[in-house]
Amino acid sequence: MTAHEPRIVTETGLDARLATIAEPVIEDLGYRLVRVRISGQNGCTLQIMAERPDGSMTVEDCEAISRELSPVLDVDDPIDREYHLEISSPGIDRPLVRATDFDRWSGHIGKIEMEVPVDGRKRFRGTILGTSDDGTVGLALADPAPDGTDKVWLRLEDIGEARLVLTDELIAATLKAEKKRQSEADDDTGAGDAGDTEV
Repeated sequence: MTAHEPRIVTETGLDARLATIAEPVIEDLGYRLVRVRISGQNGCTLQIMAERPDGSMTVEDCEAISRELSPVLDVDDPIDREYHLEISSPGIDRPLVRATDFDRWSGHIGKIEMEVPVDGRKRFRGTILGTSDDGTVGLALADPAPDGTDKVWLRLEDIGEARLVLTDELIAATLKAEKKRQSEADDDTGAGDAGDTEV
């Protein structure tokens, strides 16, 4: 899994412009961009989700990205008002934005919204079955189709949005992975924490 694996779910409008500015900086530091979003929180907040290639993220990681990214954003000045920069991990019920995300979280429940309808349907929820060589991701549907179809294969390039659904199993798997990472490192990982910087 490389830091430069392209995202299949990307932003539009101003969010996309901000992602274009932020992604090279984040990747140069050895992290991967997950999502960029502008919101009206605290007046105006630029939220940037990022992670290490192994999925971990610490408070120190958030601070490192903030330190490098803030001056770049100041130079480009893409937002025409004061804003609050928030760097965070994707969290447990995270967005799924790369093909490897669907493989990493295979066996867990996900929600997928398609840009292009599949058999007249755009929203799907079910157990992720991973990806296939033909560029699709499988779901064992929680809500089977009227004809009894209980599995669907969705084209990755047609996905508009996807994320994990918070379940006890997902929490347990996340904690187990976190414990394993902590046992392999001397310092704490602090996943899920965010570092905030006023801009």
